[in-house]
Amino acid sequence: MKMYGRKWKFPRTRLEWLWDNMEGYRLIYVISILGTVAYNMMQLTVPFFSSQIVDKFLTGPEARVYFNEHSEEFYRLLIMMIAFTILRCFIVYIDCYGYEKVSQGVLFRIRNYLYDKIQRQDMKFYSTYRTGDLMTRVTGDLDAVRHMVAWVIRMVVEAISLITAVGIYFLFMNWKMALCLLAVAPVIFIVIIKFKTEVAPMHALLREKLAAMNTIAQENISGNRVVKAFAREDYEIEQFDKCNKDYRDTNKKTANIWIKYFPIVETFANLLPVILLLIGGLFLINSEMTMGEYVAFSGLIWAIANPMRQLGNVMNEFQRFSAAAVKVMEIYYSEPEIVDKEYTALMPNRFDGKVEFKDVSFMYTDGKLPVLKHISFTAMPGQTIAIMGETGCGKTSLIHLIPRFYEPTEGQVLIDGVNVQDIKLMQLRKNIGLATQDVLLYSDTIDGNIAYGDQFLSKEDVLKYAKYSQASDFIAKMPEGYETIVGERGVGLSGGQKQRISLARALAVRPSILILDDTTSAVDLETEKAIQENLDSLDFKCTKIIIAQRISTTKNADQILIMQHGEITERGTHEELIKKGGYYADLVKLQMGA
Repeated sequence: MKMYGRKWKFPRTRLEWLWDNMEGYRLIYVISILGTVAYNMMQLTVPFFSSQIVDKFLTGPEARVYFNEHSEEFYRLLIMMIAFTILRCFIVYIDCYGYEKVSQGVLFRIRNYLYDKIQRQDMKFYSTYRTGDLMTRVTGDLDAVRHMVAWVIRMVVEAISLITAVGIYFLFMNWKMALCLLAVAPVIFIVIIKFKTEVAPMHALLREKLAAMNTIAQENISGNRVVKAFAREDYEIEQFDKCNKDYRDTNKKTANIWIKYFPIVETFANLLPVILLLIGGLFLINSEMTMGEYVAFSGLIWAIANPMRQLGNVMNEFQRFSAAAVKVMEIYYSEPEIVDKEYTALMPNRFDGKVEFKDVSFMYTDGKLPVLKHISFTAMPGQTIAIMGETGCGKTSLIHLIPRFYEPTEGQVLIDGVNVQDIKLMQLRKNIGLATQDVLLYSDTIDGNIAYGDQFLSKEDVLKYAKYSQASDFIAKMPEGYETIVGERGVGLSGGQKQRISLARALAVRPSILILDDTTSAVDLETEKAIQENLDSLDFKCTKIIIAQRISTTKNADQILIMQHGEITERGTHEELIKKGGYYADLVKLQMGA
């Protein structure tokens, strides 16, 4: 998939893409389309039989005599009218069921595929797309796609088959009358094409407004604590109101375009009965048309008028689908930049845990200055490496290179002597336990959150890792213990409690490499000390890379790295760095109160 300017270039057109996603349902859909053609062709049967009855049995001086001599034909025509009507109703029912089955199947397939795509994207993707926008794509936009399959295509097939069948029937029955009626069609088509030109950009704009409104709603609902903490409810309501008004006004403008053209379409569609009455009446007077033919024209004139009326709605819905499909296909055909190579290194299931940075530099794609500059260090298996530095010096960016959340712009990150780019992503990340300061807990039990990385984790192991992270005591005091449901994003738990559950979750996968990003910043010093002791006595060997601001967390590390402006400016043990008298020594004095 490529993008030129603001337009995406997809490998398939919208309709080809729909057809691709009908795999397994294509036969049903083709049969449904043929059913639509069939039941619309059958619309001709009742007017045809009616014209036969009128001409033979209801008009003319010999009508009564003909009835007496051919009464069985009269009843046969009546029975056939009823039979075809019942058959048509049955076909319509089966047809609608087929369209709905296919549309729901396509919706299910695409939604699952999109969710899978979103899950497998890299960090650049998540920094590019807003959550509310993504939610709009997998809900409202997909509903427009489903509507296209279930209704729009059906209406197009219905209109074409109905107008074609009725037009041919009219021409065979009375070509002069047929041409008089069909002369209106080109005018309506011109109006519809002009309508399409104006409404297409409005639907694209409308979709953007909806995504913006959903984004604001999602951000403020998830950030409700911040809103309440700063008493900004009125401000946020006002902001949402602006977006809502903007969306409403765009909706009105879109609707007004159709309102502008609808009276023209409706007027010409309503002209058809008038044309039939005037010209058809003259034909009757001049004996150029029988009464039966007039009844047939009158009974089928709606079959030309209604599709013409529906064309505007169909075009409107098609443009809605077009705008939505572009957004859905953008995700559908997107590919992450960080992927497995064709040939990956053969690694053991469990790594030794040696981590090595070789002259690593890194810069975000949307940034102008490097975040990391020529970083080099080695963490041997089982060692503890502490990273300290001012906010914004690149500590978190550095640890994100280990599980390949991002790729270095220069240099190499090695694990057990193998470049992480050569290791299978799933295997790499299964060997890494990550706990961050900003904790995300799911709306699940505490047990479920701890066992998130290993669904087969036993109850005993859950208890063990909760003890390692010093979470077991406060969990035991909760009403339902480990079965307590955690609110969305951990609502109801303190910052320190969430951090300890997050640490237990990272330990529960028994990682070869444990990465802690200021994980104990919200716990008290006594609890932190107990956690550090537990981390030193784990029942499995792992390399620990810890970002911290407290000396109490870092002083026992095998190596401490001090980062400033994206570079390592000091390195050594606690005692070695104090002797050097640099940033670390000043930090020790500051925290010790010296």
